[in-house]
Order: sequence, then C-alpha cells, then structure tokens
Amino acid sequence: MTLSGAADHSDRTTSAVLPAAADASTRGAKITGIKTTNATTGVITVTGTVTPAPANGTRIRLHQWIPTTKKWQEIGYGLSAGTGVTIKVTQPGSVRDYRLNVYAQAPYPAATSKPITFKHYVWRGLFKRGVLASGGKANPQFTVIPPSEGPRRSEADLLADKGGFVWGEVDSTDCRAFKSWLGNLTDGSARLSIHNGPRAKAIASVRQLQETEGNLAAGIDGVTRLRLQATDVKSGYGPYISVDSYLLCTN
Repeated sequence: MTLSGAADHSDRTTSAVLPAAADASTRGAKITGIKTTNATTGVITVTGTVTPAPANGTRIRLHQWIPTTKKWQEIGYGLSAGTGVTIKVTQPGSVRDYRLNVYAQAPYPAATSKPITFKHYVWRGLFKRGVLASGGKANPQFTVIPPSEGPRRSEADLLADKGGFVWGEVDSTDCRAFKSWLGNLTDGSARLSIHNGPRAKAIASVRQLQETEGNLAAGIDGVTRLRLQATDVKSGYGPYISVDSYLLCTN
C-alpha cells in the first residue's frame, strides 16, 4: 500500500533524476578576424561571432582600449546576421587592444569577447612629425611645404647647386614602408635615394631624367631615422626635386 500521491517503488524501480537547471543562460562573443583593409584612409575591418545567435540586426559594439584614460571606448558597431557580424571603422595608425560587446538580451546576459591586440599600419605624410635634421653640400636647401599649402605634410622641395646634394632626416620609428612620387625640375639628371640615417649605402634609389616624374618605394623595417636625399648626377644648375612622400606606420 502506498500513500496517496507517493510514487510506488514496490517493483524496485526508481524515479528518474533530472539535472538541475543552470543558474542563467550564457552567450559567447569572439573576434574571428581583424585587419587593415585600407591603409590610405585607415579602415579596420573586424569580423566576429556571437553564440547563441542574437536576433538579426542586434547592435554588436567594437571597443578599443584607450591607454591615456585606462578605459574601454566604443569606436563603432555592426548589426548581427545569424551568429556573424562585420564592423568597419576608420582609425589612425596605432597598436591597440580591441574587443566585441553585446548588451543583455533575454534570456541572455551581456557578453564580451577576449581582447585582441592589433597593429594598424596607415600611410601618413613623411613630414608629419617634422624634420630632425638636414644638410648636404653646395648650398643645400630642404624645404617642407607648409601645412597651409600641403596639409598632408608629405611635400617638399630638395635643391642644391651643381655637383651638390641635399638631405633631410625624419623619425621613422614603428614604420615599415616608404613610398614617394617625385618630379625632377632641373636641367639634367638627378638621383633621389633613402638611407638608414647617415649610412652611405642607399636602401633604395632612382635616377630621374630632366623634367620627368617617377616613383620610389621600399620596405624600411627596423629603420628609426630615415634620410631622404637628392644628388646631382649631371646638370647645369644642380638637383631640384619635388617630392610627395609617405610612411606606413602605427603612429
């Protein structure tokens, strides 16, 4: 005989034991990719996942750690599609930590991804940080175009007398590449070159004929003081080269 409402185990059977319910549902966020997709304008593209999938169109925020304030700051967002999200933001060159964040959405609490450190290389004007030193031989003149006329801080005129040369040095710390347009305005041939500081051997150079345009580009990993130099090859008046030059940097 059993009491009313009690389970009958006279046949030696037992009741199934159900697992205890979780205290709360959980959601995960993860950065699956981050890269510079436009080094000229500074676009970073971040891809990520949020699982379980939130409602389509949920706002997924991209945070960046700001060292000066020691706080996370939202710099952009994307709208979820299934479990995936893509976020594009424009940032200057930098080395920063990034993470994804999604607000609470019943029955799930807010979720934040693990931070990822990313080196963001962006092209900037060669003279953005000024000229450290300049010099040369035979009346050298290294003239950077002022911001009012050249706001990108990338333009300069390099001049010297016949048989001479002119150089200027810039801080290239945390930069990995150099590129430049150049125009030879003199009455003969001249050479434009870049050097690791005062070292005689050029990293790269180009010989430009009278009144012609050209380009010069090279990798400069490890070079912290880049020298840009114009040298007379064969002319009546000396070298006269105009440049529009850039560095690929994280600063």
